[in-house]
Amino acid sequence: MAWKTLDDIDLKGKVVLTRVDINVPVEDGRVTDATRIEKIVPTVKDILARGGKPVLLAHFGRPKGKVVPEMSLKITLPALEAALGRTVRFAEDCIGAPAKKAVAALGEGEVLLLENTRFQPGEEKNDPGMAAALAALGDVYVNDAFSAAHRAHASTEAIAHLLPAAAGRLMEAELKALERALGKPERPVVAVVGGAKVSTKLDLLTNLVEKVDYLVIGGGMANTFLLSKGIEVGKSLAERDMAGTAGEIFRKSLDVGCEIVLPDDAVVAREFKAGAESQVVRADACPDDAMILDAGPEAVKRIVGVFEVCKTLIWNGPLGAFEIEPFDTATNAAAAKAAELTRAGKLVSVAGGGDTVAALNKAGVANDFSYISTAGGAFLEWMEGKELPGVAALDQGA
Repeated sequence: MAWKTLDDIDLKGKVVLTRVDINVPVEDGRVTDATRIEKIVPTVKDILARGGKPVLLAHFGRPKGKVVPEMSLKITLPALEAALGRTVRFAEDCIGAPAKKAVAALGEGEVLLLENTRFQPGEEKNDPGMAAALAALGDVYVNDAFSAAHRAHASTEAIAHLLPAAAGRLMEAELKALERALGKPERPVVAVVGGAKVSTKLDLLTNLVEKVDYLVIGGGMANTFLLSKGIEVGKSLAERDMAGTAGEIFRKSLDVGCEIVLPDDAVVAREFKAGAESQVVRADACPDDAMILDAGPEAVKRIVGVFEVCKTLIWNGPLGAFEIEPFDTATNAAAAKAAELTRAGKLVSVAGGGDTVAALNKAGVANDFSYISTAGGAFLEWMEGKELPGVAALDQGA
């Protein structure tokens, strides 16, 4: 893509409108997890180092175009100041007189946070008038919120056409990692797709089967694929009405030369709880009164074997019910192997999606992957092959 980075634009003395995602969890009036805030620090500090004046644009919660006091971004100020190591000024609105006054008063080396963009009804409508009001505040637009790039909003899409536009460091890292994984990957490529339902990841599976050499199916989705092959899965979570669709994906994989990897064996139990009595059975031998809760040891061996011959890994979703022991075994073992190969320089590993990040953190290997995306919906839509408005707009920046 032809998007610019901070290295391509002169920022000295410029007001840099910087779209960030600091939609963080809050409890009892304070931020409980500052991860998203910490991730924007490199971009803000780089803008400052280049002589720019960062003015942060962000949303918080779902106020639906109205002022909701408990959704004010003011609540993030202490966490922002702690992460940046400096005072952060605040404007009571993101457009109009309060915003203009705050920007005009901003000195060199200072950071300004504007109020929740979603307090304005024009934000989620991608209203040109709101975009123009935002653009009037600054000289340059930087988007560092890949996690919001799948939304065509005034602060993520329309504004990028009105000012010189660039990707921030977090956005840049995300786009480069995804391009390396799906755009121009080193082959062979393997994708791991897990989770409960085929129906929620149909676009993803349909796109990936044409892009990768191996497609490993895990979690409840694997049960639906087993059903499509005429294999009964007892009381396991499965979408019987999607078995035909799974069969179509199988047939497509044969046409395009993608090998779909399903579990050869499985861990089954009669109840879904920690420490439940379990046993390993062949995938086609699940008892009628049991449910498949994890991939078995033979399945893990096969998956690990695929990892060893591949150069690129894309991972979305666990292989089993990873939240509860012992049904986290397959996910942990496969993740450990992926991490080992990545550390050895033999594998480029990119992972994303809520459950995926949680599973890899639980396995203790998240820091060993090449890149972990925390972008959620935007990461999934990219993997589905969809155009992300916030990214496409950077390609057409003024």
